[in-house]
Amino acid sequence: MTMDRPFSHVNAEGELRMVDVSDKPPTRRRAEASCLVVTSADLAELPAREDGLGARHAARVAGVLAAKRTDELIPLCHSLALSDVDVRVTPVEGGLAVAATVTATQRTGVEMEALTACAVAALSLVQAIGDADPAAHVEALALDAKEGGRSGAWGRGVPGAP
Repeated sequence: MTMDRPFSHVNAEGELRMVDVSDKPPTRRRAEASCLVVTSADLAELPAREDGLGARHAARVAGVLAAKRTDELIPLCHSLALSDVDVRVTPVEGGLAVAATVTATQRTGVEMEALTACAVAALSLVQAIGDADPAAHVEALALDAKEGGRSGAWGRGVPGAP
């Protein structure tokens, strides 16, 4: 497989490195990611409380917390002050759709933060439904869109994105 661009986190000697972003101007960055929790469990039984909180709420909070700590989880990620993290959990046929949008004004993108938010929210849901469906699992974790910075906007089937 031939790459048009070299891997940004690999130096000329093939060693991993953190990308130096000190000369880049801060710009508004936004990234969207999604995944699917596949389950055969009856989602009507998904743990919930009378006040509307429960497993889906816990998953959203877990996703937000994970986005804020991405630099502690993923080697070579920069520490970023995030402006907004929105995690959504929606019942769909055969499971739960998880989506995250992360926004910040920074020198580097927030793609890893959006992906991490999705992944951890999904794992929280798998844990919550594990007794009802031990085969529950996460599929199709993907970056769906991003904007900001030198490379501009990019999207995977997102209206309005190139």
